[in-house]
Amino acid sequence: MLLVARPSDAGRLLCQLIHRANFPKSGPIFKGPFRRLRPSRGQLLPMAPSRRVRILTAEDVANHKSASSCWVTLRGKVYDVAGFIPDHPGGEDLILKHGGTDVENIMNDKDSHSHSDSAYNMLEEYVIGRLGTEAMTVSDDWEATDDFKPEDTDSAEDFAKTQFLDLRQPLLKQMWHANFSKSFYLQQVHQPRHLKDSARLFGPDILEACTRTVWYVVPMIWLPIAFNLFIRSMLGFTQPIPSFWTHPLYPLDHVSFLTLGVFLKTLPWFILGNLVWTLVEYGMHRFLFHIDEFLPDKPVFLTLHFLLHGIHHYMPMDRLRLVMPPILFAILQVPFTQLGYSVVPTPIANGIISGAFTFYVLYDCMHYALHHTMLPAYMREMKKYHLAHHYKNFELGFGVTSKIWDYVFNTVLPV
Repeated sequence: MLLVARPSDAGRLLCQLIHRANFPKSGPIFKGPFRRLRPSRGQLLPMAPSRRVRILTAEDVANHKSASSCWVTLRGKVYDVAGFIPDHPGGEDLILKHGGTDVENIMNDKDSHSHSDSAYNMLEEYVIGRLGTEAMTVSDDWEATDDFKPEDTDSAEDFAKTQFLDLRQPLLKQMWHANFSKSFYLQQVHQPRHLKDSARLFGPDILEACTRTVWYVVPMIWLPIAFNLFIRSMLGFTQPIPSFWTHPLYPLDHVSFLTLGVFLKTLPWFILGNLVWTLVEYGMHRFLFHIDEFLPDKPVFLTLHFLLHGIHHYMPMDRLRLVMPPILFAILQVPFTQLGYSVVPTPIANGIISGAFTFYVLYDCMHYALHHTMLPAYMREMKKYHLAHHYKNFELGFGVTSKIWDYVFNTVLPV
């Protein structure tokens, strides 16, 4: 079926000359003047150490079955044999028929066609990667219990099995130099691992510290800002006031101007901000953090995805990466707050943003609690719901503080 021609002595001599021109210090690729390396029948030669192959999935292979890109697998390796299709002695249709599949059985089928040692040797010219091994944790039959506590991952065993990320080494550098496909990345990053301590993202301590946040830092930073904006909203209904950046402590000097009337003017916008946050929470979780389908298959985009949300699904019980680092939230809030100030008057915008920030604090603290705290009845239900998003089906159940928008957009996850 595949690759039956035997290379001529002239062809092997040409390969020898090209090899020596590119790798003058290496030994010959053939022993003796023209003798080929001869593995036993059907045995594949090891991959050339100078070629950096990618780790792929069966899904990657299945998506390449055309004449311009025809992938097949054999004993864990992936080959693009499109370049050989016109020269195949058995005809083009026979290769295309098996494109996107594993060809071990058909190549060993003597009734169909017997393949020589040279066929297996020549196949190595077309190797482009290997199939990765999946670590299965997520399952449709997973059920949450009130005392759910996953077992710790054996880092050495996990890396030896999957060749994805070595949890004993800084993760960011490994992601940046990734040699795996998007399909393999998404397959692996959504299979949770668990360590007693946080895995390192960066080598330098100062950078690593920026990626770890204890939960109480969030209310310490963002609740005072939300309160400041609420007072600014109230004052803004009575008189023009300077911007936050011009005079951040202005509200403290003008508390005497506050009345029940302006409080009642601000309160509806604050409540609207609460509701706006629940929609933003759902939208960002579903359409930004889980942008899996539209994620470009490039290491830089996989790395950004990993930093933004992938690491949370990869290590969902990491206590220091369950709430958003203040720097990250400060960046993400900019387009939303600027949109608010450009659409509605400043007093109204301050009221809405104050409500949204308050619910953001509730969201982040609740997110931490859903992973690590014994909770009252309603929150126990949300805990099971959110953990099912991690351990049962990550393509549903995007609400964290509530299921409202999951019902609206039909993404409710049955638990």
